[in-house]
Amino acid sequence: QLQLVESGGGLVQPGGSLRLSCAASGSTLDYYAIGWFRQAPGKEREGVSCISSSDGTTYYADSVKGRFTISRDNAKNTVYLQMNSLKPEDTAVYYCVASPDVFRLCVLWGYIGSWGQGTQVTVSS
Repeated sequence: QLQLVESGGGLVQPGGSLRLSCAASGSTLDYYAIGWFRQAPGKEREGVSCISSSDGTTYYADSVKGRFTISRDNAKNTVYLQMNSLKPEDTAVYYCVASPDVFRLCVLWGYIGSWGQGTQVTVSS
């Protein structure tokens, strides 16, 4: 069974960068779209970025376009989220999830399933 573990979070100053990793075990990521979501204190979880399984098409929330880049390395069974020009409003717990349904996950930002522990990103001076 596919299991995902997020890592790479931390404390960074505004304008800084972080790279999050989503490492898979138990199965290959080749046939899954992978999405990054985040949840800030007191707010609902929201979709941030997503990448398809087939052709690597990427999707981004408007709030992160031009600053975040998602990529996948199927050989390493890992998906990355490069976050640049970070802002205090990017502070949240970041989660990665997998789905074989790219439309539901990456266009509708819909996901029904379990969530991992996530990785905390704090942007503060």
